[in-house]
Amino acid sequence: MLNRRTILTTAALASVPLSLPQTAFAQGRKDAIVLAMALEPTPGLDPTGGAASSISEVALYNIFETLTKINSDGSVSPLLAESWEISPDLRTYTFKLRKGVKFQNGEPFNAQAVKFSYDRAGAEKSINKDKRTFANLTTHVIDDHTVVLLTKELDPDFLFLLGQGTAIIVEPKSAESNGTKPVGTGPYKLENWVKGSSVTLTKWDGYRAAAGIRLKRATFRFIADPAAQVAALLAGDVDAFPRVTPRSVAQFKDNAKFQVVVSGSRAKTILAINNKKKPLDDVRVRRAIAAAIDRKAVIQGAGDGYGAPIGSHYVPGAFGYVDTTGINPFNPDKAKALLKEAGITSPLELTITLPPPPYARQGGEVIAAQLAKVGIVAKLQNVEWAQWLSGTYGNKNYDLTIISHVEPFDLGNFSRPGYYWNYESPKFNDLYNKYKNSPREADRKKLVGDIQKLVAEDSVHAFLYQPQWVTVANKNLKGLWKDFPVFVNDISALSWS
Repeated sequence: MLNRRTILTTAALASVPLSLPQTAFAQGRKDAIVLAMALEPTPGLDPTGGAASSISEVALYNIFETLTKINSDGSVSPLLAESWEISPDLRTYTFKLRKGVKFQNGEPFNAQAVKFSYDRAGAEKSINKDKRTFANLTTHVIDDHTVVLLTKELDPDFLFLLGQGTAIIVEPKSAESNGTKPVGTGPYKLENWVKGSSVTLTKWDGYRAAAGIRLKRATFRFIADPAAQVAALLAGDVDAFPRVTPRSVAQFKDNAKFQVVVSGSRAKTILAINNKKKPLDDVRVRRAIAAAIDRKAVIQGAGDGYGAPIGSHYVPGAFGYVDTTGINPFNPDKAKALLKEAGITSPLELTITLPPPPYARQGGEVIAAQLAKVGIVAKLQNVEWAQWLSGTYGNKNYDLTIISHVEPFDLGNFSRPGYYWNYESPKFNDLYNKYKNSPREADRKKLVGDIQKLVAEDSVHAFLYQPQWVTVANKNLKGLWKDFPVFVNDISALSWS
């Protein structure tokens, strides 16, 4: 997933790292919790330093904080900012900052730290995946507790973006070492990171609201193998597994020891296509690939039935959604005709690069079988997450890949120069700029509909499904998120009954 990992072997799961106290684990005291994740944060724990969603799953709202906070229902509330005012043209935001806040190294949080964080995020050498947003931002310090943000590009989702991991407020002196020695304003500090195994956070007593934090320790264990995920839950070694592999869920539904939470999402699982690789630069070939795929079969095979078909890079329930699944419907005969029209006379050989998540590996098997029926021979290439991030995402060295894009508002990726899809469209850029700069909601709604249709008609990818995430947890654990507009594990909200 983008927004991220070393696989544990099943044998290793039973062991507790010697450097971690036994009380960190599920059988321990009720002021501790063990959560599991499929993927380890890569390359570090700084959400501004990598695209992997697993970074924020550990660090956001726990170690690092943002001006605004995104809630489970997708709403935005104050966090490091106490309040804000927005100009009528949606280009000027004035934030009043919370007073008396310190970073975990004792340095004060203030408007200067906000300016430093946002200037750094938009700097020329920044590797922040939302660099474009911050590069178009001018930050003015009014006083220690007042900051004004001027945006060159109108963005109706700006307050939401400021609650994401890319917008964390960092302490200037420690910023460059946040990947391995994170320093934030949040309620938890990094205690220990056993690479390939676990990350342990402990409560920071200097937190401004420390009295309300119930859990003193949280350990994140990394368990990629679906069978090992089940074993860890059943053994009580893990208290909660947010976004567990869906194939594991059935045996927990009728078990009184567990709660099963099925969550909505804004994620898009896609068969991403390298739009500059021949013959994938021909829209007819991309349309053929889309027409060869039965989305419902993929949902069963990759998501075990937890998902809804999508036809573009947008999901049901989102603002301005239109149903585009009929633009490139499942039609093997049409797929064969399109390949013939594009001059593909012999079996087309392509490689599908698959990162570790089970939805990708399982989905690859299903899609390869479907492509074979229309004359496309798809070789499956399994890679580890670091390889995917460097080779596929970084160097664009791939034909096809299966990935979930989990950010809610990421249509802007289609206009990003050099993004790993290699999609370039002046028509898209024009539509997207109009959308971003239209203050009237009705205009934005129409434009975002037009954008969805264009992306579908260009068959930028074979769009597969909107996943539903499933959390399995101890029945006595309270405060789990119901839905996941972003991937976050907010430890401060958790407690034991």
